[in-house]
Amino acid sequence: MLAGSGWMEERSMAELVLDSVTKVYNPKSRHPVTAVDRVDMPIGDGEIIGLLGSSGCGKTSTLRMIAGFESVSSGEIRVGERVINNLPPARRNVAMAFEGYALYPPLRIRDNIGFALLRDRHPAAEVARKVDEVTGLLEIGDILDRYPPTISAGQQQRSSLARALIRDADAFLLDEPMSQLEPQLRAILRARIKDWLITRKMTTVFVTHDQTEAIALADRIAVMEGGILQQFATPNDLKERPANLFVASFIGEPPMNIYTASVYRDGDRLGLIAEDQAGNEAFRVALPGEDAAPAPHRQLRDGQRVHLGVRPHRVRLGEGGLLGRVTSHHWLGDQTHIGIELGNALLIAVAHGIFEARAGSDIAIALPATSLHIFDHDSERALFHGMEPAERAA
Repeated sequence: MLAGSGWMEERSMAELVLDSVTKVYNPKSRHPVTAVDRVDMPIGDGEIIGLLGSSGCGKTSTLRMIAGFESVSSGEIRVGERVINNLPPARRNVAMAFEGYALYPPLRIRDNIGFALLRDRHPAAEVARKVDEVTGLLEIGDILDRYPPTISAGQQQRSSLARALIRDADAFLLDEPMSQLEPQLRAILRARIKDWLITRKMTTVFVTHDQTEAIALADRIAVMEGGILQQFATPNDLKERPANLFVASFIGEPPMNIYTASVYRDGDRLGLIAEDQAGNEAFRVALPGEDAAPAPHRQLRDGQRVHLGVRPHRVRLGEGGLLGRVTSHHWLGDQTHIGIELGNALLIAVAHGIFEARAGSDIAIALPATSLHIFDHDSERALFHGMEPAERAA
């Protein structure tokens, strides 16, 4: 049984709030580095949050500031009503699974996992029961009497994760918690761990660079880049209503098709001229006419420069007024990825199941207005999603 019968009542619950949190390294030097820049992140009781971004984006610095292993340059971190900025890690009541595992080499795995409970003088029988339960969850029950140097990196990672999950803490911080696991085991444990966190209402923040892991585990995802929080939203909102061009291009597999474009007027209709990389016209997309209700995109101006985006899964194949040339065709077991040349621009489309499209053949495609994303050319801020204003859609 993965969910312990009496454990849930012991878990404390607390809202975790990051209020304009900033981290500057070497602030008094000639070249200070702002790793995290004024991040606001209210996290509800029992909410599971993913910090997602590329290496160096600030996600691990953010996690380490919550844990107390990095100081906060400015701003405030609160757990419930407690401000924890200046508290040492041991007084924050925060459990952390480290990317580097940080296991105690002289202790057996069972003693590493139960260390915090034993230190707090929990009864030995209770500790043993909880160790058995969490190690059963993570499938490491057979290594409990071994020592850290004698087990694999994946087993060490799961041991570090078990040591965090076993605790009664106000918040749980997981740094790349499954990066060393083989794909099949990772997929199995994601579902188990999410059930474990939800059942016990454990407020959790985890760092990952894996979109699939973030989407599978998190209630909301904080997308970071250059130390700045780009968007903090549900996985669905990140895909369907990205706040800016970075989020649009970063989230999704395959990523969103994005083109530089300009607005044109043809009588009472507006449309978009998408360009190839050389700045030449690649294709045109008509927008709904004046009789469309509502038609808020009417505020677009003739000649206005924008970025046009469409998700590969939203491209309609075998229909519509655009004609492209198939350049690639990849069958991935449950879906087909098709590369299509429009003018001199490349478009990626995804079809569910098998879709016959021979390389070199012509194919009709449609880009429905309801699937288009339009971004400001200069600020790269989202203007419209499916022809609805970005702020309304959000």
